[in-house]
Amino acid sequence: MNPDVTILYDSIRWEEKALLEAGKKKDINIQMVDCKKLALDLEKKPKDYGVVIQRCVSYYRNLHSTAALEGMGVKVINCLNTGVFAGNKLFTHMLLKKSGVPTPDATVAFSKDAAIEALETDGYPKVIKPTVGSWGRLISKINDKESAEGIIESRETMYPIYQIHYLEEFVKRPPRDIRAIMVGDKIVAAIYRKSEHWKTNMALGGIAEPCEVTQEMEEMCIKAKKAVQGDIVGVDLMESEEKGLVVHEVNNTTEYKNTVRVCDVDIPSLMLDYAMKVER
Repeated sequence: MNPDVTILYDSIRWEEKALLEAGKKKDINIQMVDCKKLALDLEKKPKDYGVVIQRCVSYYRNLHSTAALEGMGVKVINCLNTGVFAGNKLFTHMLLKKSGVPTPDATVAFSKDAAIEALETDGYPKVIKPTVGSWGRLISKINDKESAEGIIESRETMYPIYQIHYLEEFVKRPPRDIRAIMVGDKIVAAIYRKSEHWKTNMALGGIAEPCEVTQEMEEMCIKAKKAVQGDIVGVDLMESEEKGLVVHEVNNTTEYKNTVRVCDVDIPSLMLDYAMKVER
């Protein structure tokens, strides 16, 4: 029997297991495919995958498998454009601004000298982020010129993507940010990610608490989702003392374990319901 939905993964996390269990409860035929074992003959018609929910952790594996499957006529959630746009913080920032979504102020510099000059002109502190990355890795707070020189000099020896210096304002906010899970044009659940550290990522020890969804938040998240052409995304927001709510990231293959845990919302079932309704 052909699958209704294919879960494409490269690492089995809680989220992928939850999707499989939700499919069993809803009598949806789920096929689990390990992308590391996948080989696609691009000159042949693909076998029936149903709708593919893209869950690969690897940025490059995610993008390239989506591109191949879409090129062969397979419906993938999220699409290639979402993977490209949401997977790069600079691309996301520019698309959010174009869509009228408030964001933290940011500067991009293309050499160490240009980055230092921008920092000296704009002032400290700033947050430096790799344009591609997740889980708070290689994100650093720059407090002065001495720390800037050390951090940026080390990045100049890394892979070229890390030599694009994305500098973001250090937003004055409560000790938390917000993760909103979007399924279609609706926030199905949202959490505060609280931490005494300025990084609030759950992977770095952040604590999750339920967050009430406001109309302002939902309207902002709908715009953010559409800016990156997403179907199912996580939108990260901060409560700036100066600007109010700002969006600082959109997540293509968002994690939602802690959102389910603290909000008691069956996000995997809602994802599958959405996948079953989309046009193949």
